[in-house]
Amino acid sequence: MSQTTNPIDPAAMNEEEIFRALLVPHRSLGRFGFLVLMGTLGVSSFMTGLFFLSIGAWPVFGFFGLDVVIVYVAFRLNYAAAKAHEEVSISRVALHIRQVAPSGRARQHEFNPYWTRFSIARHAEIGITSMRVEGQGKAVIIGSFLNPDDRESFASAFQTALATAKGR
Repeated sequence: MSQTTNPIDPAAMNEEEIFRALLVPHRSLGRFGFLVLMGTLGVSSFMTGLFFLSIGAWPVFGFFGLDVVIVYVAFRLNYAAAKAHEEVSISRVALHIRQVAPSGRARQHEFNPYWTRFSIARHAEIGITSMRVEGQGKAVIIGSFLNPDDRESFASAFQTALATAKGR
């Protein structure tokens, strides 16, 4: 008579993810909105520039084109900064934080959940102003680019997952 073993591997259960989040900066103006804004700004600047050109103030015409270029460059830089993101995952054996800069350069941080503390700084009117993961002699600020509502929801979910990982 053979004896069957339990197919559940305790080590695999400890490595199973309890929580995973991808934090990305919010951008309120999408591609279509950007095109509409730039088109409207371009047409209105051109029409105003034509008015000044018709009354003989021809140098003003060039400055109206310059403001459109400056707004375009500012939005392009803003969209480039939106490529930054953070990946956070928690299992019973590890807490991983991967921070990716707009340039694509990534920094990886790993903590033991049992020795990790999650700190939140709050302001009475604003809400959460910063979130920090601390442990094993190091600290990492996370979600700095999130809006206040997203910080609140992330902090709540993260605290619950960290408590679950610790077995509380």
